[in-house]
Amino acid sequence: METLKEKARILDSDGIRRALTRIAHEIIERNKGTDNLVLIGIRRRGVPLARRLAEKIKEIEGSLVPVGVLDITLYRDDLSTLAHQPVVRQTEVNFPVKGKKVVLVDDVLYTGRTIRAALDAIMDLGRPYNIQLAALIDRGHRELPIRADYVGKNVPTSRRELVEVRLEETDGKDEVVIQEKT
Repeated sequence: METLKEKARILDSDGIRRALTRIAHEIIERNKGTDNLVLIGIRRRGVPLARRLAEKIKEIEGSLVPVGVLDITLYRDDLSTLAHQPVVRQTEVNFPVKGKKVVLVDDVLYTGRTIRAALDAIMDLGRPYNIQLAALIDRGHRELPIRADYVGKNVPTSRRELVEVRLEETDGKDEVVIQEKT
């Protein structure tokens, strides 16, 4: 049986804060402010990251950017392998996406399959002006032609490694660690 062993801590709480501050500045700069801008976090850890980014953007620009919550369970291409009865949670996007600049937020970008599913889910909500991607960690190993517009940290990994983002809101502390299968 495979077990996981912590190999390295790649971001602490200050590192996460700095990465999100930089991403917030980059989002504002690329979009020339916050007009028509919305953030949508992918359940699970993309949601608190999107909320934190909205707070950072508010601190910088003084305007509140709407934040939505996206559940992609039914859009996944591996749905049949997840569980006999996968748990579907609610998507909470209480604003129109039509014509908006949508920044999709996730914790780790890996194969790109989660993002593909999220793109399908967003398009079912309406046709945005554009969709941008913000990821706290990009670990490589893409299986689809997807890249992030905003990255907190690029972390080259092997497929035997697991990047685990832990956030105060979901895990009781902020850190990003690499674990290795042994």
